[in-house]
Amino acid sequence: MDLNKDFTTQTIALTPDYEGEVKATLISSNSNHGSRKSVLYVHGYIDYFFHAHMGQEFNTQGYDFYALDLRKYGRSLMEHQHPNYCKDIEEYFEEISIALRQIHEASKEKVVLLAHSTGGLITANYMNFGKEKNLVKTLVLNSPFFDFNMSRIKKAATITVSNPIGGLFKYAKVEGALSPAYAESIHKDYHGEWDFNLSWKPIKGFPTYFKWIAAIRKGHKKLRQSKIDVPVLVMHSSSSERVSNFSEKATRQDIVLNVEDIKRVGARLGPKVTLLEIEDGMHDLFLSKVPVREKAFEEMFKWLKDLK
Repeated sequence: MDLNKDFTTQTIALTPDYEGEVKATLISSNSNHGSRKSVLYVHGYIDYFFHAHMGQEFNTQGYDFYALDLRKYGRSLMEHQHPNYCKDIEEYFEEISIALRQIHEASKEKVVLLAHSTGGLITANYMNFGKEKNLVKTLVLNSPFFDFNMSRIKKAATITVSNPIGGLFKYAKVEGALSPAYAESIHKDYHGEWDFNLSWKPIKGFPTYFKWIAAIRKGHKKLRQSKIDVPVLVMHSSSSERVSNFSEKATRQDIVLNVEDIKRVGARLGPKVTLLEIEDGMHDLFLSKVPVREKAFEEMFKWLKDLK
């Protein structure tokens, strides 16, 4: 499928916030039928929907496919906004609720909610506290961001300063907090095979705001009492390692998050959790090398089918 030819975008006007006008973008596959089971995909941090192949996989398996570019990300980013900025991850609940209602009205069925990385944290919280969580049939998480991948000392220091600094200076930030190694491992101009908009997903990332760090930590804490009552699939790589510069390891490990954190928190999300390890998976399992991502799709669809 071609991202520009085979998908349609719809702007969702949202309630203005502390930066002014706000919008989100709902992307729909042109191969959707409008009256069958559906999936809604939510991307991660410094990310947006460019995974045309994922839409094709779901359509082929009999699903209508939709994706969101959340507020201040990708197609939804406006000139007056700080990229990817939020004060609380529940800000994103508005567009998720609107999208779920629209998809449900078309399909008359509950929706599979699929999310990657920070999107996994947002949607796991949504399934605990979101207004339309009853419209979701199941939650599928691709390498969800359940804890900061830092040493214990660095994590404690970062969390300790994020609240007071973010409180005093709402746009206080850290430049270069994230390694470019992951983006380099997936973009076609470096070491990967994927073509994505470098204005929306820069190789060196966007600044990391202290307010965002505090919002993420709050989301982590809320999951300590998670009680998601629908089936949950938590997918993760077989290994992880922190790297500062690109190496071959980046093509077969999660170099963004720690898989032990994903397993530890993921297992406690609710009573119906399945953990699924994907051998040699990258951070975004569906951007891994061909045999690996094919295995990830195969195992995910098998799990979804077995729910019936």
